[in-house]
Amino acid sequence: MTETTRRVLIYDPTLRDGHHAVRHQLDADQIRTYATAADAAGVPVVEIGHGNGLGASSEQIGRAKLTDDEMLTVARAALPHSRMAVFMAPGWGTSTDLRNAVKRGADLARIAAHCTEADVTERHLGLLRDLGTEAHSVLLMSHMASPAQLAEQCALLVQFGAQAVGIMDSAGHYLPDDVTERITAIVQAVGDVPVIFHGHANLGMALANSVAAVQAGATIIDGCARGFGAGAGNTQLEVLVAVLERMGYTTGIDLKRLLRAADIAQQHLMPAPPTVDSVSLVSGLAGVFSGFRLRVLEIAEREHVDPVDLFFALGARGVIAGQEDLILDVALQLKKEEV
Repeated sequence: MTETTRRVLIYDPTLRDGHHAVRHQLDADQIRTYATAADAAGVPVVEIGHGNGLGASSEQIGRAKLTDDEMLTVARAALPHSRMAVFMAPGWGTSTDLRNAVKRGADLARIAAHCTEADVTERHLGLLRDLGTEAHSVLLMSHMASPAQLAEQCALLVQFGAQAVGIMDSAGHYLPDDVTERITAIVQAVGDVPVIFHGHANLGMALANSVAAVQAGATIIDGCARGFGAGAGNTQLEVLVAVLERMGYTTGIDLKRLLRAADIAQQHLMPAPPTVDSVSLVSGLAGVFSGFRLRVLEIAEREHVDPVDLFFALGARGVIAGQEDLILDVALQLKKEEV
């Protein structure tokens, strides 16, 4: 293994994915405080925004406390060294949102698509190329596609202009062997293009899955401070960095300062660190988007249905991110069946 292949780029979506856990209500002081600490630790890329990305703040998905402009302006000033990234899924965000993010100082943009719908990214990846902004692309709910399908879709993303491609375990459904198969197939399909993995902890496997991804050839790995993120949270950033460094990989991050950043995240961003509770576990087993957690709990309580049953029913329907309206429909159906 060469020095180049032993280096892993750590990508930190604490201030984007973490938003799911607090109903998108982070304020300017919270964003500034964590971004400053992450920058001081040498975290190379820090992602900012509403949990569902640019343009997603809405009554249906959840109205953020701050606008995209406000979040990006605050974060940019707090990140003099780290690159600032944004996330956008076509349908929630638009080309206008991307242009505006770049004007606000975004160095990198991730364009996301459902795991079998890479073609929806072509226009936006082309725009980023025209803007001269680094463009990555990720496939959501990737457990719903085979390794061969994911490899084919990632190859398309590269054709469209993505400079790094990969998968999100949006439901926290994977086991390490699942990740190994998928990352191996993607690496073989895209050659020298960097491959991304983003894990969730619903089955308690986020760190193991991230290690499996690196060993299979992924070179960009996501992690959130204290695991702050949707569902049971994301791969825990500070643990990820410590484990990779012990394995002989380099990240360029100052671990002591990163531990301080993680303490700051716990103290200032979250009511409590995420945990694998019963509902999160079932979400992972059912293969349901982790970001549905709070909405499922709210509707289950209101309609007097078991959230465990509701998650399994949503999984049986194959519901994906963006179909939040179906949560109520499925809950009412369960309620009707219980009568």
